Amino acid sequence: MAFIETLAASDTNDEVRAMYERQQAHYGYLPNYAKVFCYRPELMRLWAQLQSGIKRHMDKRRFELVTFAAAHALRSTLCSLAHGKALTEFFSSEDVQAIARGEVPQSLSDAEAAMVAFGRKVARDASAVTPADVERLKQHGFSDAEVFDIVATAAGRAFFSKVVESLGVEADPPFHAMNSECRQALTVGRPLDFLKPERLAKV
Repeated sequence: MAFIETLAASDTNDEVRAMYERQQAHYGYLPNYAKVFCYRPELMRLWAQLQSGIKRHMDKRRFELVTFAAAHALRSTLCSLAHGKALTEFFSSEDVQAIARGEVPQSLSDAEAAMVAFGRKVARDASAVTPADVERLKQHGFSDAEVFDIVATAAGRAFFSKVVESLGVEADPPFHAMNSECRQALTVGRPLDFLKPERLAKV
């Protein structure tokens, strides 16, 4: 499940139980990532507020593209799977896989392709971003405020991805049930079965 012990709802306080219940109500199951926040449920609340604040200024397609680009650049299998799956609301599975490979499918506009490349760069090495990178986005019609939104989305994903990956959060069953070709293409870091006993024995 994770590298740290997590708490069952029956063993927690009201704040943690409420957090678990919100997650359960939203997904229909309690995600593994939520469980590692059991010791600091206030951080889950703050994370949700940050995400809500960022999303308020972006449409869902843009948010998911930048988030996926950042998650993929950060080599977070969990986040790549989650947001790659979310992207299938706007793109075919084949196009999502193409984006993961660094390609530009026809369904992606030139502005979106520039945004995805920029989001990857922010996540991979923010210190490498130059004024020319920002100017390139502006040439595609992005305002200064929208550039900020893209940066905030990619930077925020770095926080969450590093938390769940460092704590060894295992992917939830719905991701194991994804199309195998798509699942393999989006597995960019840890394999989904890395916590299986036979794999742990080799570590």
